[in-house]
Amino acid sequence: MDVIVTGRRCTITDSTREYVTERLNESIVKLKDRVIRTEVEFTSNDPKGDPSSAIRCEITLRGKGPVIRASGSADEKIAAFELALDKLRAQLRRAADRRKKRHGLRVKELPVMAEESAPETQDEANDTHEIAGLTVQGDGPLVVREKTFETTPLTLAQALDEMELVGHDFFLFQDAASGKPSVVYRRKAYNYGVIRLEVQ
Repeated sequence: MDVIVTGRRCTITDSTREYVTERLNESIVKLKDRVIRTEVEFTSNDPKGDPSSAIRCEITLRGKGPVIRASGSADEKIAAFELALDKLRAQLRRAADRRKKRHGLRVKELPVMAEESAPETQDEANDTHEIAGLTVQGDGPLVVREKTFETTPLTLAQALDEMELVGHDFFLFQDAASGKPSVVYRRKAYNYGVIRLEVQ
């Protein structure tokens, strides 16, 4: 497993690089056969009066299967790395627990939320303007960040696995069974929900 340690607006010493590599090799020993590359990025931020966010560390595991990512912030590099590593291990445990408890997951076990949009008023339809190169109606949306990912259709269980491993509270995917654009999201404890779009 390759471990790549980089810094943005900060310098990474050899001792920090060695410590990070050793801790990762100890902590993710069960994933060594599946992880091809581990990226650790330290970013120095302007703490704005809060030194606990001066350094941000993001750990990304790339290999066979979904990308696994976790981050942590602290006042120095090693502390930020340890926080990110703790989150990474927690995400892996949650994903493993979910697979054990939800083995044979069926779609009907998750609540499906479907909402009809309110009809558009005449004033809203006529109120168009340009924001960041987009023609929008009413107050928005204001696009501040855009990402595009390559993917393949997933089952609901696969989408839940990917959401847990990436560490997000939601995950957008195309349902392999129905072909519908869908979003799974985390509710309280180990409960999840799913939203599907019925494209007309």
